[in-house]
Amino acid sequence: MNGASREALAAARERLDALTDSTSVDAARLADELAAVTALLDREVSLRRVLTDPAQPGEAKAELVGRLLAGQVGGEAVDLVSGMVRSRWSRSRDLVDAVEQLADVADLTAAERDGTLDDVEDELFRFSRTVASSPELRAALGGKVADDELKAAKAELLHRLLGGRAKPATERLVVRLVKQPRGRSLEGGLEALSGLAAERRNRSVAVVTTAVPLSDRQKQRLGAALAKLYGREVHLNLDVDPEILGGIRVRIGDEVIDGTVSERLESATRRMAG
Repeated sequence: MNGASREALAAARERLDALTDSTSVDAARLADELAAVTALLDREVSLRRVLTDPAQPGEAKAELVGRLLAGQVGGEAVDLVSGMVRSRWSRSRDLVDAVEQLADVADLTAAERDGTLDDVEDELFRFSRTVASSPELRAALGGKVADDELKAAKAELLHRLLGGRAKPATERLVVRLVKQPRGRSLEGGLEALSGLAAERRNRSVAVVTTAVPLSDRQKQRLGAALAKLYGREVHLNLDVDPEILGGIRVRIGDEVIDGTVSERLESATRRMAG
C-alpha cells in the first residue's frame, strides 16, 4: 500500500487497538467477523468500488456499511469498517487487504491477551518450514479455493495437523489463510502473519539459518548483536540446513546477511569462472 491507503490503514489499526484495549471486546470473535467482511468485499467487486469511491460522501458510505452488515456482525466490526470507508483509499483492493489485516491483528491480540503470542509466532514459523519442506503438503493446502467442499476438506486437514498441537489463534490464522488465500502463496501468507506477530511484539523477525543448531549462548549473542544493529529487539526464528556447510545466514525482511560456507564457495567459483 502507499499514499492514502497506507494512512487509512494506520488510522484503522489505531482504532482497532483502542477498541481491543477494552477487555469486554472478544478479539477472537471480532477477528472472525472481520474475516467475513473481507470475504464479502473480496467477492463483491462493485461494492468495494462504491465504498472506496472518492466522489461519494464518507457518511453515505458508512451508512451503507451499517445497512449491509447490521445483524450479520457485531457493532464493533460495523464501527471499524464504517470508519474505514470514510477514509480515502488509493485502490479499492487496498480496503479489502486492510480489513483482512485487521482480522489477523485481532486474532494476534487475542493471543497476546492469553499470554500465547510468543508461541503463536513460533508456531507460524515452524509450520511455514514444514510447508516449505513438503511439496505434497504445499500442493494439498495451496492454490485457489472456490468450492466450499474443498475449503472444508483443507480446514479438516489443518485441524488434523494443528489441532491439539498449536495454539487456537495459530490454527485460526492458518485455516483462514488457506480458505481465503486471495492470490497469495501459502509460504508468503505465513511469512506475512509472522511479520504481524513480530510487529505486535514491537520487534523484527530474523530468519537465521545455520548448518548445526546454535547454543543458547550463541543465540543470545546473535540476538544482542542484531538488536544493536537494527536499534530494536529482534526475534530469532531458527532453521537448520546442513547444505550450507557452515557459517550463518540471517534474513530480516528483504535484507540478507549471508556468511555461509556454501555462499563463499559459490562466490569463489564465480570469480574463478570470470
